[in-house]
Amino acid sequence: MPPTKDRYHHGALREELLRASLHLIETEGLAAVSLRKVARAAGVSPGAPYHHFADRSALLAALSSRGFELLRDRLAAACTSADTIMGTMIAMADAYVRFAREQPAYFRLMFRPELSQPEKNPETEHAGDAAFAVLEDAVAEAIHAGALPAAEADTLIMAWWAMAHGLASLEIDGKLVKRAGEMGTTADALAERITRLFAGLIETAQHTRSLE
Repeated sequence: MPPTKDRYHHGALREELLRASLHLIETEGLAAVSLRKVARAAGVSPGAPYHHFADRSALLAALSSRGFELLRDRLAAACTSADTIMGTMIAMADAYVRFAREQPAYFRLMFRPELSQPEKNPETEHAGDAAFAVLEDAVAEAIHAGALPAAEADTLIMAWWAMAHGLASLEIDGKLVKRAGEMGTTADALAERITRLFAGLIETAQHTRSLE
């Protein structure tokens, strides 16, 4: 095997280690990831990963940060795809669930702080905050437009996150597909019905409040 420096330039080695880590999670689960095993999967010496990652948590933190960046981009794209405030909220929920379905390895890792250890690797928490900020900005815009009540902004943000994250978790665990099948529909259709119901409840509550 050629020396590491002959096989990868500096940036390429880091990317290859992240790719190998993601593949291990996809095929063997989170417990399979170790710096030694990742090095073997990448075809480099056991010491090579330490040029980029101090330990396993640093490696997982970098991978988790990448996941949050991808999620942030998807949520941001969803914000530009709808014509109405409620449409935006629905599109963002759909993007959240689709991300979990298409990137389950990232999703399973991103919300495991005991693995990425944000107290040692704060960049992961910053990446998560950036993704969350897309939702906060969307709600702030809805409040500014009068579509959502300002007094309940924080509650609405957490309610939306709980709904979207719950659907995403059910999706990657196979529960959403199973239940949708029992109901004679698809997972996508069921998730959309739930998010539309959620949006409708907010709209109804806002309308009722305006009449008081």
